[in-house]
Amino acid sequence: MLSNILNKVGNTPLVSLKIESLPNIKVFAKLEFYNPTGSVKDRAACYILNRGLNEGIINKNSVIIESSSGNFGVALSAYAKLHGLRFICVIDKNTLPVNEMLIKLQGAEIIKITEPDEYGGYLLNRINKIKTLLKERQDLYWVNQYENPLNAQAYYSSLGKEICLEAPGQKVEYVFMGVSSGGTITGVSRRVKKENPNAKIIAVDIYGSVIFGGKAKKRYIPGIGSSMTPTILDEAFIDDVVMVSEYETIIACKKLLEKYSLYAGGSSGSVYAGINKYFKELNIDHPVNVMCVFADRGERYIETIFNEKWCERIKPYTEDAAIIHG
Repeated sequence: MLSNILNKVGNTPLVSLKIESLPNIKVFAKLEFYNPTGSVKDRAACYILNRGLNEGIINKNSVIIESSSGNFGVALSAYAKLHGLRFICVIDKNTLPVNEMLIKLQGAEIIKITEPDEYGGYLLNRINKIKTLLKERQDLYWVNQYENPLNAQAYYSSLGKEICLEAPGQKVEYVFMGVSSGGTITGVSRRVKKENPNAKIIAVDIYGSVIFGGKAKKRYIPGIGSSMTPTILDEAFIDDVVMVSEYETIIACKKLLEKYSLYAGGSSGSVYAGINKYFKELNIDHPVNVMCVFADRGERYIETIFNEKWCERIKPYTEDAAIIHG
């Protein structure tokens, strides 16, 4: 029996997905929405705060601060409350209302950015707000998921390890992950390459994101893509990048629910779309193991991805996707 549900981080289910059009592609998805607060971000929030307290990086008087589009803010608010720490979450006007509610109800202070940055998004202005506050206050600890090595270490020691152990025959040949702040793919890729040097790490990104040199444009689905290239990615091992559109993401999310009974969030749909796109371009004539990460749950997207009127409204602003081989 658990004394607190927040202690049940990691060891998420692995499920097999059969894609009829790709009979040699054996897809296995880690369902990260089974973490306590509903996303892969629980792993980093739990790990970073535990390490910080154990090593004296932070103490009970520290005030945690972070920029988040939603999931990391939800996770940090829960684990900060568990440790009796104050937490300030810098969000923006595009943060899903359900995430804002969850962050607030778990005791966090919210700062909402409403002025878009030069790319039409809000990330850069969220970061600028934190930098301004750091100059004004000495009690703040910025988690900084975009640069903090503890973020990558969290996934190296947990999710990366699980992927290596749980792959059929412990044989990892491909790993597909969506990319946003960069910590997950950095940590996982380093662990996977250590155990399976020939494995290919495939990053999935969204049109409108600049992470891999794409042209910036307004994006509507949080949790994947970015208007800056996170420094933490300098330590990642990435073999290929596959780009998908937000419309393809929407279609894929609905297919995951209809075909596999998986009510998964936006980046999960992007990953599933990316797998289908990537292997249609390749002639794989033998079975291969493809591991992937489904980062969060679909309930939080009920007013967006799973809302037909919203989908029709953004459809004209999406683009056809393309593949980039690196």
